[in-house]
Amino acid sequence: MKGMPLSDAKQKAAALPIWRGPVAPEPLGGGITNQNFTVVDGGEKFVVRVGDDIPHHQVMRFNERAASQAAQAAGLSPAVVHTQAGILVLRFVEGKTLGEADVREPTTLARILPLIRRCHTEMPKHLRGPVLMFWVFHVLRDYAHTLRAGDSRHLPRLGDLMETAARLEEAVGPVEIVFGHNDLLAANFLDDGDRLWLIDWDYAGFNSPLFDLANLATNNELAPEQEDWLLATYFARAPDAALRRSYGAMKCASLLRETMWSMVSEIHSTLDFDYAGYTATNLERFERALSDFEG
Repeated sequence: MKGMPLSDAKQKAAALPIWRGPVAPEPLGGGITNQNFTVVDGGEKFVVRVGDDIPHHQVMRFNERAASQAAQAAGLSPAVVHTQAGILVLRFVEGKTLGEADVREPTTLARILPLIRRCHTEMPKHLRGPVLMFWVFHVLRDYAHTLRAGDSRHLPRLGDLMETAARLEEAVGPVEIVFGHNDLLAANFLDDGDRLWLIDWDYAGFNSPLFDLANLATNNELAPEQEDWLLATYFARAPDAALRRSYGAMKCASLLRETMWSMVSEIHSTLDFDYAGYTATNLERFERALSDFEG
């Protein structure tokens, strides 16, 4: 699904019925699936996320809305103040968006892990209505269909990638099910000086906890000793060979998903973002992780 022009998204943000007077939405950088704006109204500041469903990425706004409201109730995310078709309005949080180097800082990583655990254990208590499941291997198979239908430039290597995905799914084995964020990029953490916030629930859904742990590690290039700490702290035990193998396979799957997400975006998104460069970066990360896993 193609993104709407920035001018149209801005007009939609300005026309919302919740504003007490005329507003002037300002583009907010960083979004790669939505058009995001800040709006000041009556002395208060808000974030307006404008975006329709994106079936190619299995992003459904009813699911994002339910997850965002549950995340607010669980104390993870800013308050949701308004929703309507294709629109999500949240209170603005003044803070620093984390970078990958920030996530790798041991003190910050120790603050992030409790947020992930709270997402997994507390959010299901607050969810209302239907929500999705995010199983990375289903996502990969669906991406493969989308790439074939779109005559992607990556078709020559698609067969090998999907054979690898099948091996990785078998290696993951049986899993526990929690409610996951499933998109733990550094930019989805905000530090307001007192606490961390976890934002952007486009891909939220029931999943294995291993995916969020692996996703955090791969998106932010954690060191092996930090990954050991993540596993040992989350599961309250030293990781054995079986856990390491399942986690290692999920790491590769996380990187392959990010790679194929970008491949699909190359042919189905009009947002101003260097998807080709993002594909190349994540493909390199995937190949390195796969070599480590299989070696």
